[in-house]
Amino acid sequence: MFEQFKTKAEIVSAEVHRFPTRAEALDWIVGFLVEEGVADEPKKYAVWARCPFLDTIDRQRLEAIPGVKLEATRELAADAHVGLSQMDWALADTGTLVQDATAVDKRLVSTLPTIHVALIATDGLRPDMPTWLADADPNRMGYLSMITGPSRTADIERVLTIGVHGPVRLIIIFVDELGRTN
Repeated sequence: MFEQFKTKAEIVSAEVHRFPTRAEALDWIVGFLVEEGVADEPKKYAVWARCPFLDTIDRQRLEAIPGVKLEATRELAADAHVGLSQMDWALADTGTLVQDATAVDKRLVSTLPTIHVALIATDGLRPDMPTWLADADPNRMGYLSMITGPSRTADIERVLTIGVHGPVRLIIIFVDELGRTN
């Protein structure tokens, strides 16, 4: 199922990685943030929405990188280069991420920065929407977010444009030992 998700997500220009442990995922994220030039100045921040992953890792590694903000306000997210959040489910047949985004910080980090890094527990992967609907109760979610690839539109003279209504780049990180939150 993971390979199907990866194929579908990559077709719509998402980048997909998988790590067995939180530590390996954190190593990759730290390297990525340094590579991206995250710094303590506007348009270079990395903002992270509250999530279970943050509660289970060594935050000092992230806090050592200037510009990493482990809080997400409207102002910080608008001035961020990278936004990071944890998703709740993934749908293999479409390469779509699903999140209970009732908390505003989740929406801010997934829509305002140039790059969105989405973490997902591998056991949150479902084959399709009907299976997800059997597991989840969307009626109890105040705001449901479904993300398939980076933002794109072709409504201006039918020319495909990436990043008009959201991130230019979507990076999805599956973590095998990370349990789902729902």
